[in-house]
Amino acid sequence: MEIRSKQENFRLREWKLTDIDSLAKHINNVKIWNNVRDGLPYPYTMLDADKYIRMVQAQPYVQNFAIEVAGEAVGGVGIVPLTDVERLSAEVGYWLGEDYWGRGIMGEAVALLVDYVFRETGIIRLFASVYEYNPASMKVLEKVGFTRQAILRDAAIKNGRVIDMYYYDLVKREV
Repeated sequence: MEIRSKQENFRLREWKLTDIDSLAKHINNVKIWNNVRDGLPYPYTMLDADKYIRMVQAQPYVQNFAIEVAGEAVGGVGIVPLTDVERLSAEVGYWLGEDYWGRGIMGEAVALLVDYVFRETGIIRLFASVYEYNPASMKVLEKVGFTRQAILRDAAIKNGRVIDMYYYDLVKREV
């Protein structure tokens, strides 16, 4: 599966085992790690990349896309669907290699993901949590149409510091 950007400067596509090198290269960055959950290893190794790609390839449908620029996977965008009574909701996550920041790629990538999820799956609600010190990520979500629903005070600990998390969501009927 492939989704081309309107500006034609990137595309979303499924992860491939040939992306191991570029995934490990671009995500192994403390500036990225500071803005994601601690479940993402840092330093990030080739073995971590191999495990991740094999995991997403085994999912029942495409939930995670590589962001490809000029033939190289330089970022990722995807969802984590919830289960049980929350099975119509999914958490959105995204990251982009530092060399590609400030180019408008992530805003369009998240918008393309939202369109795909609402069009191709039964999910009707997307949400994301952003650390208090990441206004660029908040701006990405707001640009796509997500609404800040809450500030979860002292909700996370990152790098030994207790921080607030900003909680955003987007419901299909609002799109």
